[in-house]
Amino acid sequence: MSLLMYWMAGVLALALAWWFFRRPPVKAAPARPIAAQHSNAPALRAAAPAPSPAARETTLPPAEAMPAELAGFRWLREQDIDPARRDALLAAFRGIPRPPRSMQKLLSPDFVAKAGSAELSELVMGEPLIAAKVLSTVNSPMYGLRTPVTNIGHAVTFLGMNTVRSICLQYMLAEAFKPKLAEAQRCFDAIWQASAIASELCVRLGKALNLPDVGNLSTQVVLSFVGQLAAASLIPASRLEPWHHQNRLQRAHTEQELLGLNASEIGSLLMKSWELPESLIDEVCGVGRQLATPFMVTDRARAPRFALGYLCARLGEHFALGELDSLEGYDPALDIAADTHHLRASLAHPALARLDQALAAPELQAALDQMMGRATAEA
Repeated sequence: MSLLMYWMAGVLALALAWWFFRRPPVKAAPARPIAAQHSNAPALRAAAPAPSPAARETTLPPAEAMPAELAGFRWLREQDIDPARRDALLAAFRGIPRPPRSMQKLLSPDFVAKAGSAELSELVMGEPLIAAKVLSTVNSPMYGLRTPVTNIGHAVTFLGMNTVRSICLQYMLAEAFKPKLAEAQRCFDAIWQASAIASELCVRLGKALNLPDVGNLSTQVVLSFVGQLAAASLIPASRLEPWHHQNRLQRAHTEQELLGLNASEIGSLLMKSWELPESLIDEVCGVGRQLATPFMVTDRARAPRFALGYLCARLGEHFALGELDSLEGYDPALDIAADTHHLRASLAHPALARLDQALAAPELQAALDQMMGRATAEA
């Protein structure tokens, strides 16, 4: 009996040994990306608030590997820089004339929500120089109107309140930024044109997508260029032209190197000194911060607005610099660049599901042709 027990124990031991050597190897957990192991990764996450429960409910496209140049970029905010450097920026802002007080009224939430064409016309007519420039712009080839417009009320009728308000805002800002050098003037002209194109794109695409409060969004897009104008005023003349032709990520690197903050945060600091509403400044900065803000840390309700605003601002720059002359065949999902990495994830939001069709609309391309001075003879 004892021999039988020894024999059974041996068979069991052999079976256990066979199972141990034949089992599949355990796979090691994948290593974390190098970028996630460095201190820059937390800095990127700190650029926006923690994800809301609503944001986590949105279905996202498959994650793409973050470009090395974006993973290695640390987005700096006002509180991240030395107080002395911040004070130097504020001192430099004193050389930028404060916009007229009517701009604050133009941007006030009550005015935006309740004012009609008569109130807008009255506000603009209170600034004769601005009114003259608005009429000059409305009658330019940019808008391709067949009948000359002779008063602000007609301008509002032809173009709509959102477009006229954006034009007013652009010229009010123009009074604050007047470059002295010819090289700087070319740069400023391109920034103004980019803001005008971006604003018009935002109004038309926002309406096509049925986004709420398109008027406010187009205003925020125009104001998102304030930081660029301020940066262009402060960057040394020898660096200005190369800076202007860099992509948004490269420019942010250059701005932080030369000025301490990137253009979006410089714009925030400047608008605070102008005493604009904090809520407005937060929305404007949300557009610029799309560059370095992952979709999942953006509030779901604001994500499509930030994404569309950033897309329109970037497209406006490409058109103004001659890097793009048509939206025919343009697909944001295929616009693969370091400065669109987070944008492409945000564009998967359900509210932007019809963006491709909106971008391909013939009416949008016709409007762009007019703004770029390429209107047909019939128009």
